[in-house]
Amino acid sequence: MEGAEEELERRSKFLHSLIEKKKATEQKTQNESLNVRVRASDMPVPLQSRAFRCARDHLDSMPGKLDSKRLALALKKEFDSTYGPAWHCIVGTSFGSYVTHSLGGFLYFSIDKVYILLFKTAVEPLEH
Repeated sequence: MEGAEEELERRSKFLHSLIEKKKATEQKTQNESLNVRVRASDMPVPLQSRAFRCARDHLDSMPGKLDSKRLALALKKEFDSTYGPAWHCIVGTSFGSYVTHSLGGFLYFSIDKVYILLFKTAVEPLEH
């Protein structure tokens, strides 16, 4: 019986690794089609995908020159309304930063030649 459990565990791990490889390949293909490059991340893949799509859509809708404030506001509003408050977004072609973020709420990526830092902080209620 013990041998059967070990074999089942081995097969389960193998199938899990195949699924993860498939997901990684699909994510890479999507990133390439959107011209996205992840620089650093502590964010679940579905949230990353939403950020990439939102950024791409807003960049494509901008006539001519980049409006970094408009793009930052759009990403912040999208994530605040979908995933709760306290999202922050910095957009530009050259900037430095050092931030503290909530676990699972950090994404730094580039799309075309624009760099985007999106992160979430904890919100604590004010005590009166």
